[in-house]
Amino acid sequence: MASIVFGAGTSHTPMLNMTAAEWPLFEELDRHRAHLHTDGRAATYDDLLAAAPASVQAEITPDKHSRRHGEAMAALGRLRDELAGAALDAVIVVGDDHKEIYHDDNMPSVLVYHGETIANVPNRTGRSPGANVDGQRRPNWMQRAAARYYEESETRHYPVHAGLANHLIAALVEAEFDVSSANALPAGEGEGHAFGFVHRRLMKEAVPVIPVVLNTYYPPNQPSPRRCYRLGQAIRQAIESYPGNLRIGVVASGGLSHFTVDEELDREVIRALSEKDADTLQGLPRTRLNSGNSEIRNWICAGGALEHLDLRWVTYCPGYRTPAGTGTGLCFAHWA
Repeated sequence: MASIVFGAGTSHTPMLNMTAAEWPLFEELDRHRAHLHTDGRAATYDDLLAAAPASVQAEITPDKHSRRHGEAMAALGRLRDELAGAALDAVIVVGDDHKEIYHDDNMPSVLVYHGETIANVPNRTGRSPGANVDGQRRPNWMQRAAARYYEESETRHYPVHAGLANHLIAALVEAEFDVSSANALPAGEGEGHAFGFVHRRLMKEAVPVIPVVLNTYYPPNQPSPRRCYRLGQAIRQAIESYPGNLRIGVVASGGLSHFTVDEELDREVIRALSEKDADTLQGLPRTRLNSGNSEIRNWICAGGALEHLDLRWVTYCPGYRTPAGTGTGLCFAHWA
């Protein structure tokens, strides 16, 4: 039978597409975006600045930025090597869509892509996360960072394991998950950043993928943490019912906390994944899983799919970038 033998989780923030010296530039954007306090209440940048502990100042020095960036790059490189060495036949990538492909006229809660290939289209920075805030076009430095999710000059069609994807869709429907499906992208469009990051930054050589898209961000049909975990469990059961001796990987793309760094939440998620504490993962308060924190749902889903494996290593870097405590909880993990 097919089996899941490899797991990974990776942040995919534009911070990973930039140098450490560029991280303070985010203050220009963070001052204008909507934020949340760590308890889920709406906040402005000035609200966060007023509430930020004095300790944040020590987290945004050039030396600390350089150290955090170096730790993140080393962990990303390690994941890249681990994935290449796993000799996988296919990789299920669990990610989210920031209205890059799917919009309010049709926003699936859970979607499995089953086309023969999936395109990565260059020059999509106008549709990328961070391309616009409050209708304002991003500065050039952000456009350059966003471009790294995509091909440099020509569209590339990455392989999809369509047979396994079709089996997965049928098995999930049988398990009473009302999943959406798509065998193509809208004309001229390419895969979103969550999936482009895996292709462009995590894979040395292209491995056939099965994209699983969760609507982590947009009410009213965000899947609950419990639904995400059980979806992961159902994915594993579906894989194990597929004929053939295939080696399958699962990658969660996104997270952890952002745009307000919440170390308490991040460390609790990491602990629960490490200890296979399904109750904690399924019971995370939905009020704390909004904005960028919502991408933790991708890790919860992966946790359900990977509960038969052990979390071998985790690198966590609280990536503060402004005096207000904004940034990303950078996290990278490997299951085997």
